[in-house]
Amino acid sequence: MSNITEVVNLVEDKLTTLLENYNFLKEENELLYNKVAVLENKIAEEKQLFNEIEKKFTTLKIAKTIEGSKEDRRETKLKINALIREVDSCISQLSE
Repeated sequence: MSNITEVVNLVEDKLTTLLENYNFLKEENELLYNKVAVLENKIAEEKQLFNEIEKKFTTLKIAKTIEGSKEDRRETKLKINALIREVDSCISQLSE
């Protein structure tokens, strides 16, 4: 009978330890999911900021080439033509 009691006590101890570990890991997992969500939001914000800065840079680059030398004027004309083609494409898609 004593042997059975020892086995039951041992199983109870192991079960208690297992439940404690489970709860600890569950809380840690929840914290990690929250950190991942925060980091994903931060990445999205950084991407949006990067895209805005990239657009501003492109605009500034076009503006600088317009006021620049004759060599830059050719590049500017090519960019303007590309923009016109893009606008024409958008208009044709809208009219469909």
